[in-house]
Parts: sequence; structure tokens; C-alpha cells
Amino acid sequence: MSPTFVGPAAGATLAVMTNGVQQQADPADLGFDADRLARIDRHFAHYVDDGRLAGWQVAVARRGQVVHTSTYGMADLATGRRFADDTIVRMFSMTKPITSVAVMMLVEEGLASLKDPISKWIPSFAGMQVYKEGAPTKPSLRPATEPIRLWHLLTHTAGLTYGFHYTHPVDAIYRKAGFDFGIPQGLDLEACCDRWAELPLLFEPGTEWNYSVAVDVLGRIVEVASGQSLDEFFAERIFQPLGMVDTGFWVPEDQIDRFTTLYIPDPTTGSAVPIPVDRGYTKPPRMLGGGGGLVGTAADYLRFCHMLLGRGVLDGARILGSRTIDYMTRNHLPGGADLEELGRPGFNEAEYHGIGFGLGFSIVDDPVKNKVPSSKGEFAWGGAASTAFWVDPAEEVVVVFLTQLLPSSTHPIRPALKQLVYQALVD
Repeated sequence: MSPTFVGPAAGATLAVMTNGVQQQADPADLGFDADRLARIDRHFAHYVDDGRLAGWQVAVARRGQVVHTSTYGMADLATGRRFADDTIVRMFSMTKPITSVAVMMLVEEGLASLKDPISKWIPSFAGMQVYKEGAPTKPSLRPATEPIRLWHLLTHTAGLTYGFHYTHPVDAIYRKAGFDFGIPQGLDLEACCDRWAELPLLFEPGTEWNYSVAVDVLGRIVEVASGQSLDEFFAERIFQPLGMVDTGFWVPEDQIDRFTTLYIPDPTTGSAVPIPVDRGYTKPPRMLGGGGGLVGTAADYLRFCHMLLGRGVLDGARILGSRTIDYMTRNHLPGGADLEELGRPGFNEAEYHGIGFGLGFSIVDDPVKNKVPSSKGEFAWGGAASTAFWVDPAEEVVVVFLTQLLPSSTHPIRPALKQLVYQALVD
């Protein structure tokens, strides 16, 4: 029996899905083959049917018009609640591009410069130490010769890390300090930054790439430089102008029935099972995580992506200047290196040959080298729960994929999604 997909057949559902972006167009009018787009649904339906995912949502748009959107499976397996167009998910690291945009808004206003040492806003980051050698319990350190600058945070070249990497002695030092997948209880963003400043760097700032808490630190810089809390800044300066009505750091009580359950793979069967411990996102958090704290919908994130595709503007609301977006979406890694050359990107399911990093996004520099169909200049990122998005300025394509499975390295969802989207583009 063919799987049944929930799509935008009803006008009301479509209006929720597109949330202000033009209503769904005939794919053929925008260069897509509808039958080939249906391959996306059939492929990812198998993930639900065999238990690897509970449910998912995908939206594909071109030139501001949605050409394909569907949902499949469950937002909550226990109750049988379906994944719907307005389902709210944990964005995790899809928060990072939003924080990076916030930082660049402050740069545009002259409140910050990319070369500024971050100790300008967070004094505890002055005089950092770099790991040399030794066990995590007794490491040998040396003074850093280069301060952490704003651009280092935006590009993950600051020398910071995540405790959950398990690849370097400094990762273990972070875990010992209470920073594994979560944070020590009771800390707010300011306190977290001061704790991270006490820990050694993996390397001299600007010399390597390592995925890290850098964007959480950027969130604190937004607070200090703007004089607003991060949630206030996001709401006033980004979410309200863009009409991102369901995005924030927690789910309001009257919307909890739209919120997903978070899953992990069963180590024996590989089937998605509920995560044993989940913060819940049902009340305002003490720590406003600019690196991974937001929840939201596909409709909202689609609007954010269309602002990026529009070089800073959507529906008359200008968030950033066009040249700022152009600058952010260039490869800023030293020497034009890619992530395989400069960094430790083994946390993800995808390889990064031919992929650089800009100010908040991965950047496709060489699609042939990457061996996944894409366009030069395409920019993207994803979240820990296997969510993903990308923006392709050359083809004027935006794609958002949402699900809720930790970690994102479990299945090759992102490269498969790219292959399936681009094979359907036939103009």
C-alpha cells in the first residue's frame, strides 16, 4: 500500500504552512518535476515505517513560492499525535544562524566590529590559556598569543569546544566542569560564559575549526552590546518583523499540544524511542542558549530563510543590508580552506570536503569536491535533532526539514535530502 502523506491540500493548512510566503505553486512553473519531488516523501516514509524516525516535515520553495510540503508520521508515538504543518520542534543548532544574524545587526549599527576582542563585552575572556599537552586532570597550558575576536566566534575558530565531542582532552575538561550535552544547573548565560572563559582553548584562535559553544557566547555579546536580553532582542528585532509567530525559547502553555517528543535510537533495534531526560521547554529557561535554545515551526524557519534568500529583506521588513548577507555567506576560513582541511567535523553524518564556513553558516565552495548535488555559494546548517535547512541563491531554492531524533549523526538524512531535491529540479 502506498503511504499517505499529509500535505497542503486544504487552503487553511496551506496558509499555516506558508505563513505569509506566497501560496503553493505548480512545481512545473518553477522548474520542478512533481513526480520527482514525491520521491522525497517515499524515501523518508521508510524511516518512519521501519521505526527509525517518529515523524518528519519537509518544505521546498523556489523564488519565494512553496513547491512541495508534506508531513509523515507522529509528533508523539505514545499518544498517536501526528506530525502536522504547525508542529513545534526543538531547533537546537538551527538557532545559531539566527544568533549570527543578530550579531551582524549590531555590527551594522557600529556597536561591534568583527576584529574586536570579545573581552570588550565579556572581560573574563581576556588572557586565555591554550592547551599544550597532558591529561584532562592535569593539563599543561600556555598563554594565547591571539585574543578571541568576534569573527572567531562566528566561524567556530575561537578554540572553544563542546563537552559532548569526546575527541580532545579539553572536551573532557568541559565535561568535568559540568558542560556535557547540557549545562550546570542554575547557571544563566552570563555565568556560563564566565565558566567557559576559565577553561583552556583547544588551539590558538583563528588557526583551526571546532564546533563549539562559540555562538552561545555570541548570544551574551548581543545582550551586553544591545542592552536587551537575548529573547527580547530576538522577538523585537527578528521574530516580530519577520512574522515568526511560533519561535522562541519556550513553548507557551496553550501550545504544548503542538510540541514534539524528542527521540533517540534504541541501541539494540535502532528504532526511535523517547529520550529519558528532556528539559521540556515548557517554561522560560534560565540560560538563553544562542547556540541551540530555540523552538519553532517549519513555517517560521521558512520565513527566516526567505529573508536570507532576499539578501536581508522579506515582505518589506529589512533585517540586514544586502551586502552584509553577501559577506556572511562567503567562506571566511583562513586560506579559503574547507572544513575537512581545517577542522574536526566528525560530529555530523556528512563529510565536509569542499565546504567552507562563513559568519554563521556552512558554505558550499566546491560542489564537485563535496560529491553531493548542490550549488556553489549555497549556505546551510542543521540541528542536533536531525533538523536541517539550506538556501541556494544560484537556484533561488530554500529547503527546511524537521524531525526530532538525537543525534544528527544517526542517519544520512541531509545528504539524501539534497540528492532528492536537486534531482527534482529539471528546468
